[in-house]
Amino acid sequence: QVQLVESGGGLVQPGGSLRLSCTASGSFFSINTMGWYRQAPGKERELVAIISRGSSTNYADSVKGRFTIFRDNAKNTVYLQMHSLKPEDTAVYYCNVALNYNMGAFWGQGTQVTVSS
Repeated sequence: QVQLVESGGGLVQPGGSLRLSCTASGSFFSINTMGWYRQAPGKERELVAIISRGSSTNYADSVKGRFTIFRDNAKNTVYLQMHSLKPEDTAVYYCNVALNYNMGAFWGQGTQVTVSS
């Protein structure tokens, strides 16, 4: 079983910055990919950014150049640094962690990010 605890969401003005974090705990051997997804009201959940254990990254086109995903394997933590936030970035952001050896994937509880003046 894996527990994911997210933090760092909140209300920010357009052009502002936020950093999200997600820490995994529980009984597992090692983590493969870690990622961030988001879901805006009335829309489907979408991939924001994903990072492999070796730190290869992939981003949604809408956030390239503004968001950075990085991880600390020793702390089982993934971060999403968000700059130049736009109102359209408003959503609930979810952390996703996939374990090695096909041991499953897990979701965090979500953290609200609101970009508004």
